[in-house]
Amino acid sequence: MSAATTATQAEQSVRQAAESPWVERLARLGFVARGVSYVIVGLLALQIAWATHPSGEASKEGALREIAQRPAGRPLLVVLAFGLAGYAVWRASEAAWGKRDEEDDKKRAAKRAGSAGKAILYTAFFASTVRFVLDGPSAGGASGDRQERSTTATVLGAPGGTILVGAVGLALIVGGLYVAYRGITQKFDERLDTSAMGRVTEAVVHGAGTLGLAARGLLVGVAGYLLLRAALDFDPERATGVDGTLRTIAAQPYGQMLLTLTALGLVAYGLYSFAEARYRRL
Repeated sequence: MSAATTATQAEQSVRQAAESPWVERLARLGFVARGVSYVIVGLLALQIAWATHPSGEASKEGALREIAQRPAGRPLLVVLAFGLAGYAVWRASEAAWGKRDEEDDKKRAAKRAGSAGKAILYTAFFASTVRFVLDGPSAGGASGDRQERSTTATVLGAPGGTILVGAVGLALIVGGLYVAYRGITQKFDERLDTSAMGRVTEAVVHGAGTLGLAARGLLVGVAGYLLLRAALDFDPERATGVDGTLRTIAAQPYGQMLLTLTALGLVAYGLYSFAEARYRRL
């Protein structure tokens, strides 16, 4: 048997495994895991807005820590870890072979790149979840904001680092606008099996998706703006993670109201993620 034949058979085996019902089930569990994290982040952001939990970290790390502190936190984290792993595998399979329903080559390539980025992101989130399973609430190390500043400082100090950081900031701004656009125009509806919904369920899902994606787009866009400012001012302290971005929103005029609306939007995005777990076309 030739090496080429063996490689082809291996690729077919991997493809079949990635398209198996079990991977689809794990991907749907991944949507649930994403929903849980966003609901908790949104609730933490509400606490920050109303100064009931000002020291808490409104980020995915903060959400994991909140879960780990609960009596049944560790079993729940194990379930979330399985879901995140399945979600990452599903996105990795899309990155490798493209989305099944996309025929346009350019769009297919762009979506493969996006899926690759999400696969990496959720693999990192899976690793963080495993750390909390093993080490409990003390896991996690430095906060997301400190990690973001440290990484930004390292990149800014490298040749061409300012351009790279600025480019990433601009990409995040564009990405945030696109996410918000998808929410406001309800483009997300194309990915859902609405025929399986009742009228009330469809209305609730549309409302949660619209508000949730708009809030998520705002969060990504503000994070990109802060990263762009870090590049323009050569000041890594301007770069922040999710928690710092939310606190930046809170520091603006009418910040409490803005952060409250953003927090409610993040909770809505979590609820929309639960709907995706049930109705998303995979």
